[in-house]
Formats: sequence, structure tokens, C-alpha cells
Amino acid sequence: QVHPVESGGGLVQAGGSLRLSCAASGSIFSINAVGWYRQAPGKEREFVAGITTGDITNYADSVKGRFTISRDNAKTTVYLQMNSLKPEDTAVYYCNFRPSLVRNWSIRVGTWGQGTQVTVSS
Repeated sequence: QVHPVESGGGLVQAGGSLRLSCAASGSIFSINAVGWYRQAPGKEREFVAGITTGDITNYADSVKGRFTISRDNAKTTVYLQMNSLKPEDTAVYYCNFRPSLVRNWSIRVGTWGQGTQVTVSS
């Protein structure tokens, strides 16, 4: 898979949990870092969490302590575990494959998936 393929979005009540998945081949993950971004209606797309080829992780302040990004042992899937969800987490979530040399998460680069909708109700 050249482009990310996201899954796992849906409807959840505030305080609940969801796990998003971003699938690709092992060869893709070996040369690309992976980031999760989200965009709510009328707002700019924002960085949520990222993981490098060396398994170094980074999180936006708004999700620290609630979200966890990880990679499976086969190196074929990156996950975003989202706990204690809030209505303000409602957005379309996008997976992003990034060249390993580009480590500034604010730079928009690489390839993007189609997104998966996450809706958190009050």
C-alpha cells in the first residue's frame, strides 16, 4: 500500500475510547515516519501524534495522557489509541506517511489517507 489506509473511526460517547488503525506494508514503514492529524469543520488541520522509524513518539499538548501512538510487531500497522474522549476531539483523523529525514511535525509533507471520522457525543 503506497498510501495510508485508516480505519476505526465512529461514534462514541464522551469518556469512551476508540482505536484508529493506519495500515501499510513493512517496507513503507521502514523508510517513513507516521503521523496522525485531525481537522474539524472550519478549522485548520492539526498535528495529533507521531512516531518515527526509530519508534520515537510525539504528541500534541491537547491529547497528552489520553492518546497513545504505537506500531505493531510486524511493522504493518500504526495505531492511535484514544481514551477519555471529549467532544472537542470530534474531527476527521488522517494518517500521514512522512520521509524519515523530515522530523518537524508542523511541516506538511508526504502522503495522506482519506481520513476516518471520529464523533464524540456529549
